[in-house]
Amino acid sequence: MIHGVSLLPLLGIAVIVVGFLLRLNPMLVVLAGALVTGLAAHLDANALLATIGTGFVQTRNLSLVLVLPLAVVALLERHGLRERAQMWIAGFPGATMDRVLIAYLGFRELTAAIGLSSIAGQAQMVRPLLAPLAEGAAATEGIALDDAALARLRAHCAAADNVGLFFGEDIFVAFGAVALMHEIVKSLGYDVAPMRIALWALPTALCAFAIHALRIVLFARRLRRTRA
Repeated sequence: MIHGVSLLPLLGIAVIVVGFLLRLNPMLVVLAGALVTGLAAHLDANALLATIGTGFVQTRNLSLVLVLPLAVVALLERHGLRERAQMWIAGFPGATMDRVLIAYLGFRELTAAIGLSSIAGQAQMVRPLLAPLAEGAAATEGIALDDAALARLRAHCAAADNVGLFFGEDIFVAFGAVALMHEIVKSLGYDVAPMRIALWALPTALCAFAIHALRIVLFARRLRRTRA
């Protein structure tokens, strides 16, 4: 109890964490967390069921724009998308593993900077396309990838997407964080245009690109030492 506020409803978070660690059914885990939180907050059965039902009704219509790409990618992957990507990259001798990752990093950062943050992502781009391309480039170079090296390569693929998106979207003037910073500095008496805030994110984005590109190059050099 802190200043009269009960912390017992936070037990629901603990239930969710434990459930996910035990790899239980996510829907059942979330439902159990909601029930624990409701009971700890002393909600009666009717109010608890009404709250859960309202949340379900509000979120059941997940946009097809988000669902359909995942279904299409899964179908393509089942019919050999990863293998085709590896075969395609093998036809470009100059497409080394680090060049593929750096090119994607730049692509991700540029598209996020103009507001196209949903054009790529972990599920629809990294797993089915970028990772196979990087693995195919490594195979073309004759780099031997054991399980540990393959896991690190895939982690770098995911990191290229994350870094590009995180620092690129800060340049987009209509990004929520830019609007939030504008409102905060305005409340402090400084009327700074959102465009200026977005432009000041550009040096950080360039530094992030350079630093992560260097990390990719160093990682590729380490892997080339295991060349078959």
